[in-house]
Amino acid sequence: MKKFKRTLITSALPYANGPVHIGHMAGVYIPADIYARYLRLKGEDVLFVGGSDEHGVPVTIRARKEGCTPQDVVDRYHTIIKKSFEDFGISFDVYSRTTSAIHHKFAADFFRKLYDDGKFIQMESEQYYDEQEGEFLTDRNIRGTCPYCGNTESYGDQCEKCGRDLSPEELINPYNAATGNPLVKKATKHWYLPLDEYQSWLEKWILEEHKEWRANVYGQCKSWLDSGLHPRAVTRDLKWGIPVPVEGAEGKVLYVWFDAPIGYISNTKELCDAQPEKYGQWQQWWQDEDTRMLHFIGKDNIVFHCIVFPSMLKAHGGYILPDNVPSNEFLNLEGDKISTSQNWAVWLNEYLEELPGKQDVLRYVLTANAPETKDNDFTWKDYQARNNNELVAVYGNFVNRAMQLTKKYYDGIVPKCGELTEYDRQTIAEFRDVKERMEALLDQFKFRDAQKEAMNLARIGNKYIADSEPWKVIKTDPERVKTIIFISLQLTANLSIAFEPFLPMSSARLREMINIPSAIWTELGSMDILPEGKQLGEPVLLFEKIEDSVIQAQIDKLEATKKAREMAKAKAAPVKPLCTFDDFEKLDIRVGTVLECEKVPKMNKLLRFLIDDGLEKRTIVSGIAKYYADPSALIGKQVLFIANFAPKEFKNGLVSNGMILSAVDADESLVLTTVERGVKPGSQVG
Repeated sequence: MKKFKRTLITSALPYANGPVHIGHMAGVYIPADIYARYLRLKGEDVLFVGGSDEHGVPVTIRARKEGCTPQDVVDRYHTIIKKSFEDFGISFDVYSRTTSAIHHKFAADFFRKLYDDGKFIQMESEQYYDEQEGEFLTDRNIRGTCPYCGNTESYGDQCEKCGRDLSPEELINPYNAATGNPLVKKATKHWYLPLDEYQSWLEKWILEEHKEWRANVYGQCKSWLDSGLHPRAVTRDLKWGIPVPVEGAEGKVLYVWFDAPIGYISNTKELCDAQPEKYGQWQQWWQDEDTRMLHFIGKDNIVFHCIVFPSMLKAHGGYILPDNVPSNEFLNLEGDKISTSQNWAVWLNEYLEELPGKQDVLRYVLTANAPETKDNDFTWKDYQARNNNELVAVYGNFVNRAMQLTKKYYDGIVPKCGELTEYDRQTIAEFRDVKERMEALLDQFKFRDAQKEAMNLARIGNKYIADSEPWKVIKTDPERVKTIIFISLQLTANLSIAFEPFLPMSSARLREMINIPSAIWTELGSMDILPEGKQLGEPVLLFEKIEDSVIQAQIDKLEATKKAREMAKAKAAPVKPLCTFDDFEKLDIRVGTVLECEKVPKMNKLLRFLIDDGLEKRTIVSGIAKYYADPSALIGKQVLFIANFAPKEFKNGLVSNGMILSAVDADESLVLTTVERGVKPGSQVG
């Protein structure tokens, strides 16, 4: 195996159209951070690159929904995402964005070189076009009826009801998902990267030279290659993105899949240009054969990072290729697939607000459940159990015992180690080779098992201190207790090193307790990290028990999301039997202004309205009191009412002259039917 001088680590660029969630963290950012921290502990030269992906259709869709500009959207979510990563301890050397001026120029220059070198082919095709909006649409922004299951809201790339992969051409009656406008086919020209020309090279590079890649990565690449590669468009007809730097390409931008991975390079350049004395020149990270490059991604990005991006780099020339692509599977949530569109997720920014100080707890749980070889599931009950039964009862308990006994018996000073017993030697032997065991796992990107090895140190310590019972032995053999505590403290120091890549914040607190400035990887497994006579700091609890009420609040939050999702899917009531226009003409529906509104005494279900109907004032009684705690809030509203209903008299003598129109939502809430802008009272509806 080749020995590299440095390692470049990239992590998939999250779309800046919403916050990041635990699926992103488990699949990409925690594994990448663990590995970056591990290499830094070993003293290796590492660059960890990240950034926000800020172009593409998801951003424009969000902007349209929110009534703002795409730049407003990415500015907001880039800030949220970046802060979440910082608060969570993701140790990027640079976290930038694809809307930066540096990236725009770098990506445009990259495209232009390939264009000038004749690496693209130009093709014309017919694509769906919204004539009213004057724009071409992406597959995801097209909806229509699925030809397989009849779902009338199927997307142009996939039907979420039956799960079929689709193309827009297969949809029945396609329309613009954002506007509802019908679509037509219109010819447009674009530039394509001819992936088929790189087929034989990719087969040799991946299938022959990288058989060590994870099975899901190798298998997906093989499947694509076996099916045969085809030219892939590198430009799109969009208003938001990096303009194509070619004459005659007005209104076209670089396709986001082409622009985004170049962001790894431009972000590196941004960092190196700003701090060359620390990081050197960007070329050494991207064009030096002594650099090893690793892409940490989710399985939905395998093709882009293993086939498409390497083909781009090969076409350009002069760039290194990824040495490995440690892709994870997906993390589910409470048995269901995480869905950003349906708000079925644990959002990182909300977690940090609702469970402050619990960053390492989530890091631990997501690593313990890491979907390294298959999809895995996150549940709040498992989160609680792992915190209470492992972090608190095993790791935290051992550290607290060792520290408190040291404080109690020796005023917080490391005692002298005496003669070792056979049990002492057995215990020491159990953790002496922990560094080698962890390295073997970390070097294979088996982070879940490596974390287990770290936790096993705490289990060894718990068993050792429980079996040795220093609180009893102190009464009969105080010299023996010094040895027990000395060994326990060395195990504690080892834990501060072993957990550093996984739980950086609690490891920092533990190092503060044992009064060592930094973790030194080469000392892992050692028995002399804390010398005799060293003064330790004040003991504090590393972790705290999480109560049922805290977990139930999170479960209730998800249940509310599920209920809202189910209500959104609820179908409207069936259409009533057909009626004629003459039937409709008999109803006199008018606009009225609410002058008074109050509950009817002794008749809890009724509200009394006094309406200005344009001719006079009329009283209408409606049985909707339970929907309005404060009826006076309706005063001044303009509502629709039926003016020619026969009067109805109630037992208390109150007479209702008409009927207020209202709508009942899927959640059984009710709203009055009001008009959008002020109109003259008495105006007829027809």
